[in-house]
Amino acid sequence: MELKLLNEQGIVAGSNVAAADTVFGRDYNEALIHQIVVAYAANARSGNRKQKDREEVHHTTKKPWRQKGTGRARAGMSSSPLWRGGGRIFPNSPDENFTHKVNKKMYRAGICSILSQLAREERLVVVEGLSIDAPKTKLLAQKLQGMGLESVMIITDTTDENLMLASRNLPNVLVVEPRHADPMSLVFYKKIVVTKAALAMIEEMFA
Repeated sequence: MELKLLNEQGIVAGSNVAAADTVFGRDYNEALIHQIVVAYAANARSGNRKQKDREEVHHTTKKPWRQKGTGRARAGMSSSPLWRGGGRIFPNSPDENFTHKVNKKMYRAGICSILSQLAREERLVVVEGLSIDAPKTKLLAQKLQGMGLESVMIITDTTDENLMLASRNLPNVLVVEPRHADPMSLVFYKKIVVTKAALAMIEEMFA
């Protein structure tokens, strides 16, 4: 598998870069990709809702009306889940566990499948390097605009503080190291820009 190599102006810089087929030449496995993306999103959830059941709702325990003779449906308490203002049958709880288990082998295979599909769709490109002189959002926005990039995930080999700080105010730009490249972001962004050094790190991680 060969990937396009661009310079910092977004122009193709001569020859392509050879990439490992074990990482960038995998078949597209939609079911596996769906599984790891859903698991990633679910594992990020926290139980932050609290609802009351019929025992916790503050209502009188008095029977609303007598059992027989009224012509109305029988009722025992106004806190019944059938009543407006009553408790929930299955209330949400703060300690609810949303965790999805995905083993390491499946996760790696899913990431490789995503990277392979991105490479086939030419949404993944390699750059020699990407840097700016100061941590200014305007500088990074101008550079990305010059490269024809709008929605982009930039994967760098090391933490570039200027890039990280400059990207924080850009809604469709994310700068990460290879170990922080998650499946949801890889699927979400229209372009994935990888530095040449980061490409070698990705191959080492997933090959």
